[in-house]
Amino acid sequence: MKSISRLIAVTKKEVRQLRRDRLTFGMIVGIPVIQMLLFGYAINTDVRNLRTAVADQANTHLSREFVADLVQTQVVDIVDQVETPMMLEERLRTGNISIGVVIPPDFDRRVIDPERPAVHLLVDGSDPTISGVANQLRAMPVRFDVGQAAKRNENIEVRPFYNPERRMPVNIIPGLMAIILTLTLTMFTGVAIVRERERGNLELLINTPVSSAELMIGKIIPYIAIGMLQLALILVVGHLLFRVPMRGSVVDLYLAAAAFIAASLALGLLISTVAKTQFQAMQMTIFLILPSILLSGFVFPFDGMPKFAQYLGEVLPVTHFIRLTRGVMLREAELMELAPDFYFLIGFAIVAMTAAALRFTKRLD
Repeated sequence: MKSISRLIAVTKKEVRQLRRDRLTFGMIVGIPVIQMLLFGYAINTDVRNLRTAVADQANTHLSREFVADLVQTQVVDIVDQVETPMMLEERLRTGNISIGVVIPPDFDRRVIDPERPAVHLLVDGSDPTISGVANQLRAMPVRFDVGQAAKRNENIEVRPFYNPERRMPVNIIPGLMAIILTLTLTMFTGVAIVRERERGNLELLINTPVSSAELMIGKIIPYIAIGMLQLALILVVGHLLFRVPMRGSVVDLYLAAAAFIAASLALGLLISTVAKTQFQAMQMTIFLILPSILLSGFVFPFDGMPKFAQYLGEVLPVTHFIRLTRGVMLREAELMELAPDFYFLIGFAIVAMTAAALRFTKRLD
């Protein structure tokens, strides 16, 4: 009986502690709910609304009918009309579109000639899912004549750019680079301030002239070097073992990585000012990892997700860094051609660092 009484006493004590720990209690409820929402709504393997541009060099009634039929599939979203295939390739390279549709001048004759491709689909091969979706469009019906039943045209040619061999490591590793850095750096700094408090080191900082901003910046400087080292390691292993190309500038990639590392570290420091224990800090970090994987375009095409999921994904630094890594490494894009994503990371780092410095107070509580 005494053993049972002691067991009940310890249990009651643990329940009271959980009730006081509002953050942990909130995550007990929040994590399963948010995971259900992510998997139930945001994750959609039936890809729709991929950004597409069309170069209709025929500009005939039949070619316009084809474009209209293409839109009706809801797989593509025509966001631009251009004049030449070269302009489509430029938009693919800078990541403005995922699919380019080239309709040649003699389209009307080609649709009745089984030996000649009637349409060319230029596909961003840096995302394997998009290549698979484009292949499904090859069997799309094409009207031969006005009033005639639609027939299937098997001569729609798909050209996967940037990864013609369709090797999965080429697609995965540039995105995996962002996920690895997010996990390690955010977790490292997420426990930084909390660890100081738990070990009693924060008492020493109270009696020093170090400002909150100086403390925050001093905390992240060593981890910037760690992040750069991790980046170099991933690049070397990816190249030697998986033959992942580096088509763009290494300098551009490292500049993008520097902005992303700063954003991840600032986010980790912000977490450390909210969490009261190292366990809470790790909980919050893990809580951020799942959206970073599912909503960033790492697993599923970003354009194919529902709008509200895209809005959430746009807030995550990992989304913008994946665009930068795939653009620089695979599509040979220059950093300034991807400037919006680069500037977002810089702005995110400044805002998160400022918020962390404002939240931190040089006191034990």
